[in-house]
Amino acid sequence: MAGKFCFLLMVAAAAAVVVVEAGDDATVEFAYDGFGGAALSLDGMAAVTPAGLLLLTNDTNMASSQRNDTAMSKGHAFHPEPVRFHGPAMSSFSTTFVFAIVSEFLDLSTSGFAFLVSPTTDLSTAMPQQYLGMFNGTDNGDPNNRVFAVEFDTVRNPEFADINNNHVGVDVNSLNSSAAAPAGYYDDGDGAFWNLSLISREPMQVWVDYDAGTTEITVAMAPARRSRPKRPLLQTKLNLSAVIADTAYVGFSSASSIVLVKHYVLGWSFRLGGGDAPALDYAKLPKLPRIGPKPRSKALTVALPIATTAAVLAAVAAAFVLLRRRRRYAELREDWEVEFGPHRFAYKDLYDATGGFKDKRLLGAGGFGRVYKGVLPGSRTEIAVKKVSHESRQGMKEFVAEVVSIGRLRHRNLVQLLGYCRRKGELLLVYDYMPNGSLDKHLHYHDKPVLDWARRLHIIRGVAAGLLYMHEDWEKVVIHRDIKASNVLLDAEMNGRLGDFGLARLYDHGADPHTTHVVGTMGYLAPELVRTGRATTLSDVFAFGAFVLEVACGRRPVEEEEEEDTGGAAATAGGRFVLVDWVLGHWREGSIAAAVDARLGSEYDAAEADMVLRLGLACLHPSPAARPSMRQVTQYLDGSAPLPEELPATMHATFSASEGVGKYQPLFESWYVCGRSASTATMSVAAMSDIALSGGR
Repeated sequence: MAGKFCFLLMVAAAAAVVVVEAGDDATVEFAYDGFGGAALSLDGMAAVTPAGLLLLTNDTNMASSQRNDTAMSKGHAFHPEPVRFHGPAMSSFSTTFVFAIVSEFLDLSTSGFAFLVSPTTDLSTAMPQQYLGMFNGTDNGDPNNRVFAVEFDTVRNPEFADINNNHVGVDVNSLNSSAAAPAGYYDDGDGAFWNLSLISREPMQVWVDYDAGTTEITVAMAPARRSRPKRPLLQTKLNLSAVIADTAYVGFSSASSIVLVKHYVLGWSFRLGGGDAPALDYAKLPKLPRIGPKPRSKALTVALPIATTAAVLAAVAAAFVLLRRRRRYAELREDWEVEFGPHRFAYKDLYDATGGFKDKRLLGAGGFGRVYKGVLPGSRTEIAVKKVSHESRQGMKEFVAEVVSIGRLRHRNLVQLLGYCRRKGELLLVYDYMPNGSLDKHLHYHDKPVLDWARRLHIIRGVAAGLLYMHEDWEKVVIHRDIKASNVLLDAEMNGRLGDFGLARLYDHGADPHTTHVVGTMGYLAPELVRTGRATTLSDVFAFGAFVLEVACGRRPVEEEEEEDTGGAAATAGGRFVLVDWVLGHWREGSIAAAVDARLGSEYDAAEADMVLRLGLACLHPSPAARPSMRQVTQYLDGSAPLPEELPATMHATFSASEGVGKYQPLFESWYVCGRSASTATMSVAAMSDIALSGGR
């Protein structure tokens, strides 16, 4: 590099400044690792503290701000020498600094501050507060300002179209930012965005770069002592050659308001002429002053009677431990529960069994409760505990009585309900633990092996046997009311067991079911259940039919239309895929076996698949009287009775011509409440004025 070189080195306490110039292509570089002894150009409230911190605004001039004393309600700090930005073309530059904003309140602040490049250090006409000491109401937006700035604003000003009250903005001659983003940074590992609160009282580092060749401005920030993020917070193109004057000053500007706030700069470096600004030496940066009240005098602490203090602390600690233990294990018991004693669990046992209901023990969650895995102390029996919220005592006695009664059900294809526990606002149901989880995870989640056809048919037969026992073979009629794949659990041998009896109802054989609130899951609800509010064994058969198609086809009864169709005539309603219509379409085309889960390929028995799919359609008949009973269903499944060929045809005619279905079609379409997510993939239904949601297990 030709020309005369000039090197200036100034060292003062905690500050270091280096300036280098070379011929026509000027290179300017300086670094302040603290500002003790630095010859900065300061005005207004700006000052350097004895510790070497640059304090732009302080908390001692609130009265000046309130009386509009603009000289003492803003502060500016500039590098003392102007910088030649054009030599002759516009030069690239880079700067980095560490700052902290300390507010009297953790969630409230005055307006922020800005790094700026200005043609002059005289900003006496600028206003405080939202103008940040850079502009006023008249010249905001005036191109003659020739000011470039990066603002760090903690107040949302609608007049400047601020995006929020915690943002970074690139400003050119105006506080209406050319580009802005919420304050934060992108993690280099996973690319996640982490928000940074500008008024957190914690030091943060900022990097600002301008590439004169590409006219690109980049801004990045991160907590102090963290490396510069690879992905910038802001990146925008602005040609600053017509904005920044040939010679300009670089520095900071801030202003105060009625909130007591201090704006600190701990260190700062700058480079003009290409390349990165010099790195700051964190070891030399001054420390922020302690925030909060002064610690209690040691003399006062020593003067207190040690024995008395120890006794009081011990008493308080003992009382706290006892109270916490009592509240942790508190239960809700009433006199009428005495008769259910053997079926009631102590909350302490369930708490200890589940490790305090920690998230790592969580098996699943839904609209009706959360299920945790546990191991009972003493017996080491594995259990599943479902926590259900309840606030009202109305009907609780009857509900608990039914829970205890259902607990007496004994069948190899039913999940054993072991008992219950009650607390204020909570009901806990205790079940046998099924190690292979719910069937829906094996059907719809790709992290599980594909269930083969023989296993699927075995599960369908098992669930049918369990329902037959509930409907006809037990001492009372039990209507499950929420049959679906997520409520079918798989034991260690992959046998299907119907579980979650939280919505079940009991009736005597021959008695008429009572009218209840409509509960269940979209796609499994029988149409007459919505019309009458009366759950019957045949409404369970309807849900079983939807379950059969789900298992055979590997698709949910109702899916979002965006999911890929697996072939055949797609059936949609209200923008959603309807499985029964899709299977019915295949049946009409004479290719019902094509509806079988495509993941099975050709690895299934075509005759069995044809029977299972037609049985599912028969169970889904809109007319309850046309549906088979669960005894007939089990006979069809084990081959002891042939499935009538005319059932699907009758169903087809009913769907085509039934006035009832057409009459209630708008109601069916209004049921859809899209509750499907990546984690639960559940669709719930709401009906009439009373709503109950089932989340399954």
